[in-house]
Formats: sequence, structure tokens, C-alpha cells
Amino acid sequence: MAAPTHLPPDTAATLELIGVSCVRGTRRLFSNVDAVVQPGQLLRLQGANGAGKTSLLRTLCGLSSPDQGEVRWRGRPIADDRDAFHRELIYLGHAAALKDDLSACENLEAASVLGGQRPSASQVMSALAAAGLRQREHLSARSLSQGQRRRVSLARLVLQPSPRLWVLDEPFNALDTAATDWLLSVVTAQLRHGGIVVLTSHQPVAIDASLSQVTLTL
Repeated sequence: MAAPTHLPPDTAATLELIGVSCVRGTRRLFSNVDAVVQPGQLLRLQGANGAGKTSLLRTLCGLSSPDQGEVRWRGRPIADDRDAFHRELIYLGHAAALKDDLSACENLEAASVLGGQRPSASQVMSALAAAGLRQREHLSARSLSQGQRRRVSLARLVLQPSPRLWVLDEPFNALDTAATDWLLSVVTAQLRHGGIVVLTSHQPVAIDASLSQVTLTL
């Protein structure tokens, strides 16, 4: 399948973390996190288990509020207009959040609509096929393997048009070699079209060395 259609490059679409801190209960997970991610850059977040990687991803998506600091998109705090920010965002958590009684197709349609995308039925089918789920589109999520469930969620990344900012929590988990190569190609296309990708991964991410990458360690 051809690379998804992306929005025109936008140099103003920059993500900034300014002095971001997070406390959970009596424990401070991280303090004074600063980062600037420009269009076309990959931000890889790394750290030991329990360091707060998922908490930071949720914070930069606006799903949790920082105890200190702020997250900015296009130079403005994301709290100023969360709806506008979320229209430019895809967030995929570390677990494939699927409804077991719905088919792969129905799950992808539902997740897309909730995320502000309005794909046609043919686009949904094409996205699932691109993710390696041809002839499994109408199977219930309950009958899919963990890797296949993950690919249903990841199929959102090839729906058109693609939002500028992707935040992916352990997206390579449970993927076989073919699916991993496919996801790498999709991430590469997003970066080459001026999008931003933020991700965590326990395994090396073999992105083309010509692409700009930033690593943030908690």
C-alpha cells in the first residue's frame, strides 16, 4: 500500500516540554523535563521500568496534568485549546484498547471516529490490509493474537489524512519481523513528511540515520 497522504509541511507545528514534573502519591517520577521537538523529528523516550515514561506520554497528550511546568504545541500551552490540539494528535497506549465483541474493522472505525478521523469503509479495509490483517478484517478482536490486536490499533497511522503528532507507547510490542518492518516504514514516512513521532520502546528503533532523532532519558 502507498504511504498515507500527509498534510503539507508546517514549521510551526513544534512540541515543547518546559520544566515538566510529575508526582504520583508520595513519589516524584520525574522533574524539570525539557525538550523541543521540531517537525520531522523523532523523540525517543527511554528509562527503567517505573521511571514514568507512560506518565510523561499521557502528560504531553493532555490526558494528565503536570505538577509543574507545561506542554506547548505551536508555541501555546495545550490547555489553551485541547480540542484543536487533539485534532492534530494520535495517541496509542501500550495496550491495544479493543472491544472484544467488535470486529477488527469495527474497532478501527470506532477508534478513528473518537480520535477525530472520518475514514470511509474502503479506507478502513485498506488500512487493515496494510497492517497485515487482510482476511481478518471481520474477525472479532477476541479471536486475534496479541500481535494482530496491536496491528489493529496501529492501522490508524495509515488512515488519511495523517495527524501531525503521533505519541506511541511501546508500539513494537508483540509485533513479528514483518509487522515491525512495516511500522518502521510508516514512522519513517511520517517523519519525512514533516510530522513528529514520540515513542517509547524496549528494543532498538532502526530509523534511517538521515532522519533527526532526539533521545530523552528519565
